[in-house]
Amino acid sequence: MKNGLLENTLKHEIEIKRKAMYKKAKDLGFAHPQVVYCSQELDKLLNKLLA
Repeated sequence: MKNGLLENTLKHEIEIKRKAMYKKAKDLGFAHPQVVYCSQELDKLLNKLLA
């Protein structure tokens, strides 16, 4: 399990990335390359948290 500070930092980064992705999806559409890239970055953060 991650130490508390690292876990909290990752959770914060995940929330920021998630909000950014939702905004881009709303503005550009779900299939836009920027939204897809943001989703992939979010996946990487989630994988770090769960590793």
